[in-house]
Amino acid sequence: MIGIIRYGAGNIFSLTAALERLGIAYGMVNTEADLAQYDRYIIPGVGHAGAAMDKLENSGLVPAIKALQKPTLGICVGMQLLTSYSEEGDSDLLDIFPIKTLKFAGSPDHKVPHTGWNRVYPEKENPLFQDIPLGSHFYFVHSYFIEYDNSYTLAATDYSIKFSASIWRDNFYGVQFHPEKSGVYGETLLTNFSKF
Repeated sequence: MIGIIRYGAGNIFSLTAALERLGIAYGMVNTEADLAQYDRYIIPGVGHAGAAMDKLENSGLVPAIKALQKPTLGICVGMQLLTSYSEEGDSDLLDIFPIKTLKFAGSPDHKVPHTGWNRVYPEKENPLFQDIPLGSHFYFVHSYFIEYDNSYTLAATDYSIKFSASIWRDNFYGVQFHPEKSGVYGETLLTNFSKF
């Protein structure tokens, strides 16, 4: 069963609606004691990374999250929180991945935020992207991106620059896009995560 980490900065409704549609069991993690009930976790997040990190620290869950040994998936800002630093709010983050979250420069051809459907290209074999064709479209809404690093990039996307659409290190995963808003392949990804 999936435990959704509640810390006041996640778009819980669209995520829980998708999990219910898929028949995936879930519950809420509000305290460290709640973690023991679940065999995997999702860290959701929308809005400002610095403000989200402040809320996560205020929840008291940071040490427990960093110590997790079970599969853990960060979505959108939840993925950015897994990195070491964000330019948004000049914020130090969880530092589970020693890479940075940076702001898109923007241009007439590449408006910021990056909003809408874009192709995602997995670069490593991993069950998270099982049965998802190379170059499948996923839905993005973000002004900040995770720098591309081959050591941690599970899947990449281009938007004026190549960036990490998904990252992976040990039991920690992240996706910059919103799988719960990405149609059949987003649902496939959530189903994959619920099974490994």
